[in-house]
Amino acid sequence: MSNAVNNGVWSGTWVAERLGVELVGDDTLTGMLGLALRRNPKRAHLLVSHVLGKHVPQSPTVVHGHGLALGHRVRALLGAEAADAVVLGYAETATGLGHSVADGLGGAPYLHSTRRPVAGVATAGGFEESHSHATSHLLLPEDPALLVGDGPLVLVDDEFSTGNTVLNTVRDLHARYPRRRYVVVALVDMRSAADAGRLEDFAREIGARVDLVAAASGTVRLPDGVLEKGQELVARHEAESAAEGRTSAAGTSGLVAQFPAPLEGVAVTHPHHVRVDLGWPQGLPDGGRHGFTQAHREALDAALPGMGARLAEAIPEGASRVLVLGFEELMYAPLRLARELEHLVPAEVRYSTTTRSPVLAVDDPGYAIRSRIVFPAHDDPADGPGERYAYNVAGAGFDAVVAVVDSVADTAALHAPDGLLATLAAHIPHVVLAVVPSYVPAPLYVPDLPEESPMLPEPLRGPAFSSYPPEEVGWLLQDLSDVTLEAPTEEREEAIQSGGAHYAESLPVEYQPSEQYQRLFHAALETSAARIAQAVGVVTETVIAERSPRPVLVSLARAGTPVGVLMRRWARYRHGLDLPHYAVSIVRGRGIDANALRWLAAHHDPRDVVFVDGWTGKGAITRELAAAIEEFEAAGGAAGFDPEIAVLADPGSCVRTYGTREDFLIPSACLNSTVSGLISRTVLRADLVGPDDFHGAKFYRELAGADVSVAFLDAVAARFDEVADAVAGAVKELLAADRTPTWEGWAAVERISEEYGIHDVNLVKPGVGETTRVLLRRVPWKILARAGAGADLDHVRLLAEQRGVPVEEVGELPYTCVGLIHPQYTRGATGADGRAVSV
Repeated sequence: MSNAVNNGVWSGTWVAERLGVELVGDDTLTGMLGLALRRNPKRAHLLVSHVLGKHVPQSPTVVHGHGLALGHRVRALLGAEAADAVVLGYAETATGLGHSVADGLGGAPYLHSTRRPVAGVATAGGFEESHSHATSHLLLPEDPALLVGDGPLVLVDDEFSTGNTVLNTVRDLHARYPRRRYVVVALVDMRSAADAGRLEDFAREIGARVDLVAAASGTVRLPDGVLEKGQELVARHEAESAAEGRTSAAGTSGLVAQFPAPLEGVAVTHPHHVRVDLGWPQGLPDGGRHGFTQAHREALDAALPGMGARLAEAIPEGASRVLVLGFEELMYAPLRLARELEHLVPAEVRYSTTTRSPVLAVDDPGYAIRSRIVFPAHDDPADGPGERYAYNVAGAGFDAVVAVVDSVADTAALHAPDGLLATLAAHIPHVVLAVVPSYVPAPLYVPDLPEESPMLPEPLRGPAFSSYPPEEVGWLLQDLSDVTLEAPTEEREEAIQSGGAHYAESLPVEYQPSEQYQRLFHAALETSAARIAQAVGVVTETVIAERSPRPVLVSLARAGTPVGVLMRRWARYRHGLDLPHYAVSIVRGRGIDANALRWLAAHHDPRDVVFVDGWTGKGAITRELAAAIEEFEAAGGAAGFDPEIAVLADPGSCVRTYGTREDFLIPSACLNSTVSGLISRTVLRADLVGPDDFHGAKFYRELAGADVSVAFLDAVAARFDEVADAVAGAVKELLAADRTPTWEGWAAVERISEEYGIHDVNLVKPGVGETTRVLLRRVPWKILARAGAGADLDHVRLLAEQRGVPVEEVGELPYTCVGLIHPQYTRGATGADGRAVSV
């Protein structure tokens, strides 16, 4: 019963001969489809797919392979646009097919419609399926933004008959989330010429492109009065079957229930079946009802070998034919489990699912539905109790069946004497039950705020504040662009070291790089872009794997902000995620902006917040953040913020979450505001920042001509494809490694401070990034360079030459370089040309 043609007899012959229904198409079409009749007031005939895995048990490799092939064709059709595609599948029949198409499309985000309302999840849309026995479809994405965007929407169904369902869907979604392109995907395209024209007219009406991809095409020719004749034929055949005693709950008679003997190592929990604990990963969705991302696919792929092995242990020795039976909309997880089992047991493995659709069963080789079993609904459905069905299972010669349901359907009705498990046991000697945890999105985060909590402003965004596009980052800062805050570097240094002022109370004059230095920046970017891209990928993947599947990125302004934007871009490129990203101020000795934390807690779950910075030096900001979060919570602030920073580079070995621990040139450290969205360092001064204000910063609009902020991001993001494989390998190694911070950098700073007579560790700035900032913003004394350091220090040597600062090569240095600020700073510092230095 695995092919549409059995022993030379097409499985649509019985219907064709009695009703005059004709399937017109090539051998591909008739090889994929058979015909059956159903109790339906709108359409009597049913096209029965032999490659879908719904009504006809089929090899899971064949079922998944058809979806993958369609996805590959869609990816070729869309070209570069495929990266932004979202896939939508139809319940219940095409949920697994849509998943498989999304797999073939390169891991596109996937959502399927559902007929199961879920409390607490807002409906993002809905539509009607006119010819179906159950018409109302709901769209319940966990992330409402999943359907927002201008990328192509790929709609997947098992068959494309009249086009009404697709038109209803597109009409509803286009009104809410308009886009330029849609792709309709189906196993078979069975439209008439008139219906094909309707789709083209509709595309012109909404002003969007609509493409169609199908594995086979043809038409069904229906004689006049076929609906009435089909209904009469169904009624007559069912009456005859009842009279002959062939319509028991199982749909057949003469079969005696056989109960399996206990299996060694597997607990028997019911006389009809054994239950296997799959070890399903915590937090992994059971399917696409609320959305399924590339990160979810990777988690499933990693867990499948173990889950398949547990199932294989429950299959009795000697079994030659095994069925994995999915449950209504739960098609993809059972399909992937079946495919895994196919490689682990010597038996022939087949896959199909239960269904709500009532279809007449006729034991004839020319009919597509040879047998059926009937059992009560067991998942408390929205449409109330009723019958459910599994076709071509009874009498098919299966030695064992693995029933896979979600936990919502693991009810008393499932285990009842007339339930699915007992009914299966009446026909198949060994019944195994595997339950996948039903994924329910966490309710929208509602903060527990004090009644008199002050209202905080919304984040500043470009182009009004910063040169970054508004979706890239929201700045939890106040705009001080009209306030004069800059002071000559010598004056700032003297005030800071004398204790008369804090470094965050003023700003250095923005250094404008020479033409030679700008050429150096661009050359450095060209040589290091791939290296940075790989580090971005590694740190982002680590965050998603260990911290949160949907992290809220909070970068520490301003050095961390380009990294936060790049991490957001990687998450969108690799997983289709549009992550929130904000920039906040943290000040050494003063802590993080508590009002920014309050705003974040009012809009997001603090447990999802991941703080992001560019690099670690000696770990001062790492320590500062941990102390600030502890102080915030002690003062009654929201709990749950994780103080561990995620950084692009961790040469100081101060954190567990990083992209690399190498100390190399990150070109964004070469410049100031012109590589950071034209935003200044943050400012915290009592006369400007009140108790209910965000920390401040300036937007240097006048420097727009020299701005390379977006160009830097684009150059790195352009290398994502190139490094994707390397990232995957590096992340696998990293997640298995011991990443406990050693604080090696802090120890080196203390040693250098002692050796060079600098008794304030704040005047020792380790690492390429910190050394660069010393040369740009402070009055440096000397630079220590690791012997043999190469091009990563070209810009440091150039700046040091321009500032008249000696570069001393040393061995045994854990960093590529270290910048030293002399504790006995005097106002008369001069450059190489003898003139006073001012940057």
